[in-house]
Amino acid sequence: MRTPSQTVGPFFGYALPYPEGPYTVPEDHPDAIEVSGRVLDGAGEPVPDALLEICQPGIFGRSPTDDDGRYFFRTARPDAYIPLLVFARGLLKPVWTRIYLADGDPFLASLDEPRRATLVARQEGEASYRFDVRLQGEGETVFLSL
Repeated sequence: MRTPSQTVGPFFGYALPYPEGPYTVPEDHPDAIEVSGRVLDGAGEPVPDALLEICQPGIFGRSPTDDDGRYFFRTARPDAYIPLLVFARGLLKPVWTRIYLADGDPFLASLDEPRRATLVARQEGEASYRFDVRLQGEGETVFLSL
């Protein structure tokens, strides 16, 4: 018999977030980029206690959200996309998505435009991108199966 799942969070934050968590590469890394955004619930309200993780070859980062649902990562520019795992209150399991810096991937091409747009980060500077995560409702981010 399987044990039932329980919701993720709110988090007892001891040792989960750590100061270096969002900084996966040094500032002077030749391919360093910054990815930031907000985690929003179905009503468009910020989720102040979410935890996000990225994992690229040889890179792992973890960023908590602040009271306004904001998070931040400094990481290396990916070859295709950045895998993103979101842990938040009310979820039975974490949800997984991808952060694409540009359109053109075959997977993106398989989605209709409104859904595709939820996976492509908006460029805000030479090496700065914005990627908001909407957990449900209108404009819900596309989530994938683990």
